Amino acid sequence: MMMFRRGFATSRVCGIKRLPSFAEIESVQLKEYLTEEQTQTDRNLNMLREGETEKHAEKRPSAGLFKSFLYGSNKTQQEQQEMEQSFSKVLMRGKYVHEMVVHKVHPHKATDYLDVVTEMYPRLANADENQVHLVGSWRQVVGDMDTYVHIWEYNGYPGFHHTQNMIHRDIKYLEYLEKLRSCVRSRESNIMQEFSFWGGTAAPRKLGGIFELRSYDLKPGKLLEWEQHWRKGLECRKQVMEPVGAWFYQLGQLNRVCHLWQFADLEHRKLSREKCWELPGWAETTHETVKLVNNMESNILVPLHFSPLK
Repeated sequence: MMMFRRGFATSRVCGIKRLPSFAEIESVQLKEYLTEEQTQTDRNLNMLREGETEKHAEKRPSAGLFKSFLYGSNKTQQEQQEMEQSFSKVLMRGKYVHEMVVHKVHPHKATDYLDVVTEMYPRLANADENQVHLVGSWRQVVGDMDTYVHIWEYNGYPGFHHTQNMIHRDIKYLEYLEKLRSCVRSRESNIMQEFSFWGGTAAPRKLGGIFELRSYDLKPGKLLEWEQHWRKGLECRKQVMEPVGAWFYQLGQLNRVCHLWQFADLEHRKLSREKCWELPGWAETTHETVKLVNNMESNILVPLHFSPLK
């Protein structure tokens, strides 16, 4: 039987101190992992049972009753599972997993930061052994002006783990992390899935202009309703705007959705949004979705020179 060990201690590679990360998490055969997990669970339960007296056993609630109390009845569990499965089928597109990385940079370190990411990011994206490509990299020019946004596309979660394993074996990447930490105020990573209605994140292109990243923090439990309304509204927007991508967060900041658009300039954005209001269905979409939102944000981005999307 395979044993899966997780080591999270800080380690050193070629003299460079490495913090705990996904580098310690290898992509495994899920069936074998679950089998080992169940074996360990059974072993622990047997040890507990052997140590109990008959008196304690009489006082203990039945396993079925206890499980029902914690997790609900079998019917409730089945309904919950069906609902979660339906959400995945309705909302999620394809096999890709996207990561949005946000770096907030010290203002006086901006040029140093650009130097280190310009050297490293194309290297990571072009390495054949990595199962990832760079969607785009941008600097925020409306909003926090010392913020940089990068979006990566992995070949599913196995591709995510594989890539993390590979890059953390690379001494150049570890040296990059050391330099990066001296440049940033904070780093944030969120794992996202594409909406099925979008049709796929845009391929590399050079249209020029600016990008708008719109983010919406939804009321908990309203994601599916939001998607159903926005699916209709997208058809209006596509007639007057150039879409890039639309995602919902699965790990990190939950109940958040975002979409990315490309315009020639701010005047083009203004005219395009005005045109939307003249199209049938857009006013209804706005009316129905605004009540589902707790907070929204619009940031204008400009691409870095190595960004595949420009």
